[in-house]
Amino acid sequence: MNLETLNNEPRVLLKVALRPIQGTRFQPTGFPDLGAATYDGPDRTKMLLVESAQSMANRLEAVCWDTVADDWVTPLKGLPVVKVKDNTGKPVTNSVLEAHRLNSPYITSAKGFEAIKAGVAFDANRPFDRSPLLKTLLKYDPNSLLHGIFLEKIAGIIRLPRALTAFIEASDITVAASGGAKFDRVRPAKGDEGKTAKEGFGNVIYHREEYCGSITAFFNIDLALVRGFGLGTEVEAMLIAIALFKIQRFLSYGLRLRTACDLEVIDKTVVQRPDGFVIPSLTELEQVLPSLIKAAYPRLEGVNRDTIVTFADTEAKFVSLQLAIEPAIPEELKKVLKWRKATKNKTASLEVSPENGLRPEELAERLYPGDGGVDAREEFLEAWQAAGAKSKSDGDDVVQDSNGE
Repeated sequence: MNLETLNNEPRVLLKVALRPIQGTRFQPTGFPDLGAATYDGPDRTKMLLVESAQSMANRLEAVCWDTVADDWVTPLKGLPVVKVKDNTGKPVTNSVLEAHRLNSPYITSAKGFEAIKAGVAFDANRPFDRSPLLKTLLKYDPNSLLHGIFLEKIAGIIRLPRALTAFIEASDITVAASGGAKFDRVRPAKGDEGKTAKEGFGNVIYHREEYCGSITAFFNIDLALVRGFGLGTEVEAMLIAIALFKIQRFLSYGLRLRTACDLEVIDKTVVQRPDGFVIPSLTELEQVLPSLIKAAYPRLEGVNRDTIVTFADTEAKFVSLQLAIEPAIPEELKKVLKWRKATKNKTASLEVSPENGLRPEELAERLYPGDGGVDAREEFLEAWQAAGAKSKSDGDDVVQDSNGE
């Protein structure tokens, strides 16, 4: 693979003609309250946005990930990635599949994000220095160098534009209006409250619009931006090769955009810029990428480049204990304990968060101290077991349930 023809070139611009794999109709992307994005071109040609730039970024990332193995596809293995796991160690998501990459709430609110934030080195009292951000993205999530990032959860000025942009549009479009019906064999007529079409009952008639037209995919690699990162020629070569790999793999495996939008390539990819550049084949890119990744990360040979962060839903889920005696709740426990007085229709109860930090015996002693609280403590422990509640002790990772397991 020879990328020398790209030296000193600011852009790689590609376009690819597509068509439905069967028939002539296809379903474009749609937007809430807007529907399909139709518009008039400069020469009044009827145009249609088939796939947006933001959606294409997600699709170009998705073809790089093996969901069965929960890892990069083989040619990209060894690239860094941030994996999110829960408290039990089970996978939740990762920075490749998340739409906002490192700015995903599952990453920014996870235990372990602190190291990434520290690497960005944002200082609110100084002009933002982009260099630490670029090095941090290379270390943790090189995908963000190609698809951009907006780390507004750290600061609103920490952003990077896309180096790889793609979209699909159609021209000379016509509308294929159609519709259908969902038949209810049991209760076809309009139902009573709770048994209407909203709940899935009765016959439901609906309409839909598909389109015909000439479909073209466009790809733009901003070489000037990649070189402007200042991360070295080895990193530049790797990023350009990954961008080309994403394009070729998407055109080979990612063209089923929706159920009614399954496309195929009509002809060879057209290189609009620069003149003389021949896009490498998918096979060529697959062969060269492992060595390019190794050259870009020379000090990490044989090192696991997965960064594991832990995301846990910290919202307290209170357990209701039916109690006759009102406890004396210490001030420091009022955020995890709530006393509900008896009403005409409900008995008194104590709402207990499992994150109270105390074992049930310790908690009972705090709520009903002294010799006079013996009966109340027994009632509390019986209610605790009846509710099947759990409690996590301070400094102890062992969780006890009502069976002592």
